[in-house]
Amino acid sequence: MNQDVPYDVLVIGSGAAGLTLALHIDKSLRVAIISKSSLQAGASWLAQGGIAAVFDQNDSINAHIQDTELAGAGLCQRDAVQFVVENGPDAVNWLIGQGVEFTRDEDPEQFHLAQEGGHSHRRILHSADATGKAVTGTLVDQVVAAQNIDIFEFYCAVDLVTQAESGSTKKRCAGAYVMDIKSQVVKTFRAKSVVLASGGASKAYLYTSNPDGATGDGIAMAWRRGCRVGNLEFNQFHPTCLYHPKAKSFLITEALRGEGAILKLPDGTPFMGRFHQAEELAPRDIVARAIDHEMKRLGCDCVFLDISHRPAAFIIEHFPTVYEQCLSFGIDITTTPIPVVPAAHYTCGGIRVDTLAQTDLKNLYAIGECAFTGLHGANRMASNSLLECIVYARSAAHTINKKMPSITVSEPIPKWDESRVQSSDEDVVISHNWDELRRFMWDYVGIVRSNKRLERAQHRINLLQMEIHDYYGNFRITRDLLELRNLATVAELIIGCALQRKESRGLHYSLDYPEQSQVAKDTLLTPPNYPD
Repeated sequence: MNQDVPYDVLVIGSGAAGLTLALHIDKSLRVAIISKSSLQAGASWLAQGGIAAVFDQNDSINAHIQDTELAGAGLCQRDAVQFVVENGPDAVNWLIGQGVEFTRDEDPEQFHLAQEGGHSHRRILHSADATGKAVTGTLVDQVVAAQNIDIFEFYCAVDLVTQAESGSTKKRCAGAYVMDIKSQVVKTFRAKSVVLASGGASKAYLYTSNPDGATGDGIAMAWRRGCRVGNLEFNQFHPTCLYHPKAKSFLITEALRGEGAILKLPDGTPFMGRFHQAEELAPRDIVARAIDHEMKRLGCDCVFLDISHRPAAFIIEHFPTVYEQCLSFGIDITTTPIPVVPAAHYTCGGIRVDTLAQTDLKNLYAIGECAFTGLHGANRMASNSLLECIVYARSAAHTINKKMPSITVSEPIPKWDESRVQSSDEDVVISHNWDELRRFMWDYVGIVRSNKRLERAQHRINLLQMEIHDYYGNFRITRDLLELRNLATVAELIIGCALQRKESRGLHYSLDYPEQSQVAKDTLLTPPNYPD
């Protein structure tokens, strides 16, 4: 695996989207996958819920489209929604063909279809409550066996590299600088096409259900190279993360509420009926705000999710991961309510792409959570995200395969130059700034916002950006520094988008603008070096 030899396709990210794309690239082409940790450490691996697609004879494509658009609060782009939903069954059948074992019903010929918030029908295919592990594990096995795919685990992308197109002033993406995390040596990867599949940016918040790598790397790198981003004010806070001092951001799947789990106050009183007619099956933003409201009203640390009224055998069979994890913390969910709090969970906005997953920069694609496709609008509906990963990955791979013969080999990329920097003896600066950023984002740009809070956050991020820029220019890079730099960039973009939206819609709720505007518009930010 010699990274000095140019690849045909460089995939930055190793979740469901990146793995799916790699497997769809023509076997005659050389592919490199960059993974910041092991292949089993991303958000896709941890996904509990499932993948939404129309498989029930009582369901329909139109119903799935309508549910998605309703959850998206008027901001979904119809072409994107239709593209994903119509290609959903075929995408799922491809996964089944790869060997993914979805849970079957009592009739082994039928899949057990779950129902989650916002869905009018049962259309969630799942593998017990560890669908991400089943899907990603299968895809990892296929990628490892592929002869044309090289895997680079514990490598962290630093920045994209662009070059001028032949006979033009416009830029094209030609590869990336990538750091070997273990040796901290920066290497160059040349590629005819580069795909960002790097996930979201929920680590910008103090409490999150996401793994440590969700630091918005792809979004920040694309922005720095001139790509537009959009709708980053829409950060989905999952309503139910396990609240326990020893639990590190363990997500309690929404499927529990789909099977009858009830949200209760500390005294045992159900409360969702006061906030939405669908009660526990209301869209996630409403459930998260309801929990946030009750916690602030009562001054309590958490609320409780109770499924103990269902038979113990049913709970253990359908939710073995949640059952075992909670039991490891002394909580038996068959007899005891689960303490839960909201946590940053999903980045609905991201890098602006079309239905081919093409960004504003030629030969650069974005898929998965880092991309802004228009599917989710102002609020992602449960289990649409894994479907989006597979559908757009396949679309992007088809486009890359088609265009590859016409793409010329890029010129050699200048080697990474760190001759004028030194090793830092004050890494406490990184940890302090990281902590400060995540705390003010939680306090000022969280579930409920206001102009004053957003202005405070903007002031803080401006100061922080100056410190990080100075530090980055003088010291050798580390993974922590790269992630801090990227998180600061994405936090600035989130704040910028939030300040532009003068209404409350979907996941963005403002005390100063509590009403929804009659006109639904996306929030697009354009970088100074946008390649128009």
